[in-house]
Amino acid sequence: MLGLLAEGPKHGYEIKKTMEDVLSTFTNVDSRSIYYPLRRLEKKGLVTKKLGRKGKRPEKLTYHITPQGKISFENLLSSNFLTFQRPTFNIDLSLYFLPLVDSTVARRRLRSRLLGMKKILIWLQERKSELDRAAKETTYHLRAIIEHNIELTRADIKFTQKLIKSLKSPN
Repeated sequence: MLGLLAEGPKHGYEIKKTMEDVLSTFTNVDSRSIYYPLRRLEKKGLVTKKLGRKGKRPEKLTYHITPQGKISFENLLSSNFLTFQRPTFNIDLSLYFLPLVDSTVARRRLRSRLLGMKKILIWLQERKSELDRAAKETTYHLRAIIEHNIELTRADIKFTQKLIKSLKSPN
């Protein structure tokens, strides 16, 4: 939320909509309740809110990042760039118990996963094409995220194909 407000003041609905429409594409963000976190940020002095009106529209609260909020946001970004957490994937739990799954069932499930991953790859490539047609100077960060996700998805596809081949057929 601090990052969205660092881009400029926003109404709560604008924050929620950006989280749902843009950020949720790249990360697991929960936008169900944004007002509680905004209140917490306000109590910490990282965000302020102002009541305002545009034209004849009703008054709305607009949230603004404070100088302290900008510092906090910059610290969070710096920390995030330097965080080296091992990624975990939902499939890892199933792979742990793979010896307990019939190989025919496992291959069938993995083939389904493979189809899903290929659909995700196509979707990501379509998003990249859309961004490539947009203004380069305003979308380079989104292209970097998409390209990162494309590489991760390709690696997952390659791994899954290799795993399917390695599973022995029942005799």
